[in-house]
Amino acid sequence: MGILKRVKHVVLADLHDIIDKCEDPIRMTKQYIRELEEQLEQAQQALAHQFVLEQKYERLIVDAKEMIEKRARQAKLAVEKNEEPIAKMALQEKIAYEKKLELYTQQYNTLKEKTTILTEKVKQLYETYEQLKLKQMQLMTRFYVAETMKQMDEAIASFRYDHIVKGFARMEEKVMLLEAEAKARSVIQTMPPQSFDAEVEQQLKQLKGE
Repeated sequence: MGILKRVKHVVLADLHDIIDKCEDPIRMTKQYIRELEEQLEQAQQALAHQFVLEQKYERLIVDAKEMIEKRARQAKLAVEKNEEPIAKMALQEKIAYEKKLELYTQQYNTLKEKTTILTEKVKQLYETYEQLKLKQMQLMTRFYVAETMKQMDEAIASFRYDHIVKGFARMEEKVMLLEAEAKARSVIQTMPPQSFDAEVEQQLKQLKGE
């Protein structure tokens, strides 16, 4: 394996290790929730904008219908008064508003369809948000339990009591030795004085010149 390839593997391994350490489950889920909240807010704003557009088109449609009726009345009145040019102008405007009404209605219907789709999307997004919030709480509980268990395992693993047990064993041996020495002294102190035979006593007197 070339040295550059080996360096690449080492760098990637270190990078993955850093990323794994940085990907704290709780911090990452909070970040995902924040991102989802931002998307939900944007979706709600878009939906509000759709409702505003619907209201504008509804107003345009109402105005167009009113103008059509008004121009129709004006044309009829002009005909009754034999004012044909005025009748033609009124009819021309009436036709123009009818075309506008048709266009507004088409656009309004398209807008309503899009609003329905967007409303469903927002609803799904909100349901997903609520589900993930609940799952986040469950993950947090599981995470803290796992962290606690990990800390307990590490604490248990750090308890090195073998040398303490061995130390107690040594102290026990030392106490047993002291007890044996004390017992030996007691035995010696209770022994009766040593007696010697008559010949030994006679020679001892000779040595003393008695």
